Amino acid sequence: MGKIFGTNGIRGIINKDLTPEFALKIGKAVGTFFPEKSKILIGKDARAGGDMLIKSVEGGLLSVGLRVSDAGFVPTPALQFTIKNSGYNGGIMVTGSHNPPEYSGIKVIDDNGAEISREKELIVENILSTNKFREVNWDSVISEVNIESNIISKYIEKILSFVDIEKIRKKKFNVLIDSANSVGSLSTPLIAERLGCKVHTINSNLNPFFSARMPEPSAVNLKETAAISKILNADISVAHDGDADRAVFIDSAGNVITGDRSGALLSYWLSVKNPITRKLVYTGVSSSPFIQEFLSKHNIKIEWLKVGSVGISHKLMKDGGLAGFEENGGFIFPEHQYVRDGGMSFALMLELMANEDIPSTKLFDKLPKYYTLKGSVEMHDSNVERIYEKIEEIYGSGKEVIKIDGIKIVDKDYWFIVRKSGTEPILRIFVEAKTEEKAKSLQEGIIKQIQLIRKYL
Repeated sequence: MGKIFGTNGIRGIINKDLTPEFALKIGKAVGTFFPEKSKILIGKDARAGGDMLIKSVEGGLLSVGLRVSDAGFVPTPALQFTIKNSGYNGGIMVTGSHNPPEYSGIKVIDDNGAEISREKELIVENILSTNKFREVNWDSVISEVNIESNIISKYIEKILSFVDIEKIRKKKFNVLIDSANSVGSLSTPLIAERLGCKVHTINSNLNPFFSARMPEPSAVNLKETAAISKILNADISVAHDGDADRAVFIDSAGNVITGDRSGALLSYWLSVKNPITRKLVYTGVSSSPFIQEFLSKHNIKIEWLKVGSVGISHKLMKDGGLAGFEENGGFIFPEHQYVRDGGMSFALMLELMANEDIPSTKLFDKLPKYYTLKGSVEMHDSNVERIYEKIEEIYGSGKEVIKIDGIKIVDKDYWFIVRKSGTEPILRIFVEAKTEEKAKSLQEGIIKQIQLIRKYL
């Protein structure tokens, strides 16, 4: 068995890759990794297959002597917060996050609330591949699964403790919340209400088929939400992915804001809130290099890492810093917890808006203006390294070339990255340029080159 953990957890198609039999083995492997009698909290998003996978994972955990509590439907950051603060030894979140509806996944969470480190992932994979599961006597198998209650209310209270509630309430912000037909609908509208907002919601019923839009909060998938935001004259809108650890914002003019741009603004705000914190942020190489222009004005430095919140979380825990963020809308506020948290990001953005006292469009206009495009091509073969080499040959001469994760090429008025997805069989292509025409032509050219490269490999 090869590597099963991707960029963020284990992902696969329900009943094809993620079968009850496989989920049972994952539960046994994870349960063997944790000490016997460890307390584990398990939750799920609104996807199809959630009950099937949870029951299988629970069976595996119980069979190797662990104690299990069930959180039911819950946002991933709420589950992580509870694990960290309620005496659990670890947890499992059954979620496909931003993947299409046929996918689900399993995130393994440590006692600190963050996903287990890459080193610990290897230990779990080794247990799984060798079938070296712990064996326990019959009297060590406790069949009762406890129900953990009040998770979301405690999680919301903690989020509110970090922001100036009264200052936000005085603004009476008009907000639109797009919960992606999943568990973000259980928390973010309540946060907005507590902060005195006039709340509108869209896609906030739990729907395992994601009938309204795909779970990834990308600009393409948020076209309808952005249009409704303009009609409602929303001061700010927020959209989540399937498990609500990401927050992508739409400004008052209906523009969908990439996560690295919102992350840069929130990092600035944290430097104002806590000026003694080390002025360093961590982000993946898929974030725009142009955000350095804004952050440097506030003496905030960037450290570039591989794509994936797991690496960013553990870097923050190890070395400290203001924040971590991703271009996909993930933002980590370490004073709260060392994980992406869409509800916390939303509350911080409202606090920033209340402090700056300008429309959100003008707030985002403080950042350098560029045009961003995202695309992808299918990638089922293993020639990805050769593709990176050819892309460097074609585009890299005289440019800055970064090979931390995939191939990233930076010029003075544009940049792009080509990298293999850690959650889907595709090559992701991000392009950013000073003009829309340049961004479009560059993206089209890169896709054509990749198709030609693959044809002759």
